[in-house]
Amino acid sequence: MKARIHCARFQRAAALLVCAAGASSAAERLPALHADATQSSVSGISSGGYMAVQFHVAYSAQLRGAGVVAGGPFYCAKDSAAMAVNNCMHPGRTDPVPPVDKLVSYTESLEHAGSIDPTMHLRGERVWLFSGRRDRTVDQSVMDALRSYYLHFMPASHIVYENSLDAGHAFPTRDYGGACSFTGPPYIDNCGLDAAGAILQQIYGTLAARAEAAQGKLIEFDQREFLGGDAYAHSMRDSGFAYIPPACAQASCRVHVAFHGCAQNVDAVGDAFLRHAGYNEWADANALIILYPQTIARNGIGWRFWDWPFVFNPQGCWDWWGYDSEHYYQKDGPQMLAVKRMIERLAAPS
Repeated sequence: MKARIHCARFQRAAALLVCAAGASSAAERLPALHADATQSSVSGISSGGYMAVQFHVAYSAQLRGAGVVAGGPFYCAKDSAAMAVNNCMHPGRTDPVPPVDKLVSYTESLEHAGSIDPTMHLRGERVWLFSGRRDRTVDQSVMDALRSYYLHFMPASHIVYENSLDAGHAFPTRDYGGACSFTGPPYIDNCGLDAAGAILQQIYGTLAARAEAAQGKLIEFDQREFLGGDAYAHSMRDSGFAYIPPACAQASCRVHVAFHGCAQNVDAVGDAFLRHAGYNEWADANALIILYPQTIARNGIGWRFWDWPFVFNPQGCWDWWGYDSEHYYQKDGPQMLAVKRMIERLAAPS
């Protein structure tokens, strides 16, 4: 922490280079742990919720299901930041949520083109959805549309939609965070609802009771190798995190990817989401590796004098409207493919 504060005090490019090099040198290589990639799943909040949806739809052949907190339907923003902010967060009479039937038709066209996995895989999967009644960031009607979208691909019995709590725009937990109606950093609220456990049990079925305290290892790993050596160009951090329970060092475990929301990466809220969202305690008791990939905030042209990619992502959101790539929601989207490669690494023989 002291090193991070020290780096932040420098203003010149040379000092920034020194800080960046020091930060990435602390990260290790993501280990190969012979995980069962066929039992993988995803979840996320806000932009991470949108990311979880598009990852789920694009790679449905290798996933068991998804959990979405305050996200929305696949391809909602249609490559437009304006639609993302209006239609897909604050819809109104002139900016409605895109018609679900058209989003479904577009999904099917992507399937026929081979840009996403066959949607038939979604039929046997399960999803858990959450929208707070006091969420003023992503309107509940957007999550209603997500439920309608999933109903085109899976039976209603495979969908749980919790939308009755007076919750703000935050990840709900059993006993950690601010008041349930609060919206603000670290975007984790005490709602008396263990969302992490609800998500995992909806996807995997009845699980062993969560551990009282996490006993595994939270590692920081190098994300650059999964992005052609340059995570920064894609608004991703040089390093991400993974929680590895003690049992997973020896036995084959499942992988669950937890996508943070905008302004919720480690640079914005520290380790709050990594340690207090509730996933790790369930992971210990149920042979699950939790992958926490990380974005960074970008404000346009980069500071690095040898590379000036223009990426405008000031809140450190996941790419769900096309700030990084026009293929952001497809299997070959840079952020999507990077996370897929992370899962594949964890599944590789140790």
